[in-house]
Amino acid sequence: MTIEHIETAIIGAGQAGLATAYHLRQRGRPCVILDGNRRVGDNWRAQWDSLRLYSPAGYDGLPGLPFPGTRWSYPTKDEVADYLETYAERFELPVRMLTRVDRLEAAGGKYLLRLGADSIIANNVVVATGTFGRTPSIPDFALDLDPSIRQLHSSEYRRPAQLKPGRVLVVGAGHSGTDIAYEVAATHPTVLAGRDLGQVPVRLDSWTMRLVFPVIVFLNTHVVTRRTPMGRKALKEVRFHGLPMVRVKRSDLRDRGVERVLDRVTSVQDGSPVLADGRLLNVSNVVWCTGFRQVFDWIDPPIFGADGWPREMRGVVPEAPGLFFCGLAFQYSFTSTLLAGVGRDAGYVAEQIEARVGKSLTLAA
Repeated sequence: MTIEHIETAIIGAGQAGLATAYHLRQRGRPCVILDGNRRVGDNWRAQWDSLRLYSPAGYDGLPGLPFPGTRWSYPTKDEVADYLETYAERFELPVRMLTRVDRLEAAGGKYLLRLGADSIIANNVVVATGTFGRTPSIPDFALDLDPSIRQLHSSEYRRPAQLKPGRVLVVGAGHSGTDIAYEVAATHPTVLAGRDLGQVPVRLDSWTMRLVFPVIVFLNTHVVTRRTPMGRKALKEVRFHGLPMVRVKRSDLRDRGVERVLDRVTSVQDGSPVLADGRLLNVSNVVWCTGFRQVFDWIDPPIFGADGWPREMRGVVPEAPGLFFCGLAFQYSFTSTLLAGVGRDAGYVAEQIEARVGKSLTLAA
């Protein structure tokens, strides 16, 4: 058993954790990044094969390193994973892979991180484990579906070949659900169920998008923030109701023959899914595009609200000095959810850590 003392521990080697470490290193502050995966970027590699970003490469770079490729191309999930790995190597960020944090406890003004038999004591901790967590949110009644029905959560879906022959029900009509429904409809009869969350009216690969995207980024970075009524309303939509259709449009779904139902799937009858209007669906597959639950049960300090989200502002937790978050959906603005915005959030968190360290050194002197 070993006990290590460090100034700042960052949990998670995704874009938020790497950007935070970059800013801390630029300020001359030591840190270490802890991640349970084998390689930097593995969370991205685990996404479905055809996934591409919804923001162009020119807006996907982290601080200090532009994203490679054509400015208006849309990177694949593997290109994002490789970029993050390159980023960590380029700036020699102190990443420790295959290092899972089992528990985070308060310890006399500091924090104790339990890693199996070993422990780390840190003055500051940044939780950068992802925007929405990695615990799939699937309704309990899914257990009652007939065992012959193939069920996958979107986090398990990779490609249509995973599905059985026959009809597919995709539950959840946000951007992930519509992308997957459009893809599987090429080979399977497909039903997409869930309320309409709206759609981005402009095609991502159009010249119009090239003209309006900079304006969209500006507004979603500086206007749609937690400090404005518009932003606070958008926060609730992003965190609790999902995002609208981005790449796939309603017309695309119609053209590919996707059957669109606006009712929710509410129960199971005789082993089959049932809609809110009582309609029973005869399907061979169900893909649950129902998001993730925030599960922070490994964090001991009682800093979470009834909705499961930490009580923080811009990643700072007032009731737990030295504990920070980075990479949360709408941490400060709409773009916090995107690669385009995480760098600013990470910089703010690093600034707060530097200020706290400086204050501690002053008091010690």
